[in-house]
Amino acid sequence: MTPFAYHRPATVAEAVLLRWREPASAFLAGGQTLIGTLTAGGAHPSALIDVARIPDLAGIRDEGGRLVVGAAATHATIARDAGSLPGLAALARVIGDLQIRNMGTLGGSLANNDPAGEHAAAALGLGADIRTDRRTLPADSFFTGPFRTALDPDELVVAIAYPRPRRAGYAKMRDPASGYPVVGVFAAETADGPRVAVIGAGPRPFRLPAFERALAAGFGPDALAGLTVSAQGLRDSLHASAQYRAHLIAVLARRAVAAAK
Repeated sequence: MTPFAYHRPATVAEAVLLRWREPASAFLAGGQTLIGTLTAGGAHPSALIDVARIPDLAGIRDEGGRLVVGAAATHATIARDAGSLPGLAALARVIGDLQIRNMGTLGGSLANNDPAGEHAAAALGLGADIRTDRRTLPADSFFTGPFRTALDPDELVVAIAYPRPRRAGYAKMRDPASGYPVVGVFAAETADGPRVAVIGAGPRPFRLPAFERALAAGFGPDALAGLTVSAQGLRDSLHASAQYRAHLIAVLARRAVAAAK
């Protein structure tokens, strides 16, 4: 592991200034991805800027009919304290294992954009806004590719604002080796209509317009009967072929709708 400096800023402004002054540095939140990458020699930052304890990045609050979650909130915190948005709390409750849920953060998960990152499903499925230190980015345009987002290199996620749905649910199939979802599907009945988001199956999170149109006629699992998904462009791996992932999407979409509350 290459030696690096360590900073613990007290404010968002201080964190962003440190990152700007040292372009080869990296933000550190829960570290569930970054620490492993450092240990494996896959990253060589000149400094780590620890943002996990910045007060402005913590907490969960109601704001104008939305649930606003600080970027440093852990998965365990969301599972415990986001009960007013049951679909989001249920998703957080089944992420990884106990260590990951206690250490991993919402902002870090979204900024990393692992194709199997589960919080992306809720952000996209609810039509959330990702707030940074300088702007607001809609989830629909935030996830640009595997491990890539619309964030600038020195931009810091500070909070995520979730519109409150009428109901929402999540379902997934775990990879037997890694525990990551082979496929995860989040379905929500929102004020603007149904939204169905998929993670794990493709190079980045995506929505299912045909499923959303079917659910607009009646939000229930029976509305999705007979709908299928093309395997074109889906991921192919040892544990799940593209064809199997396509099959899982249709199955899990029905389960997510059935679980919605």
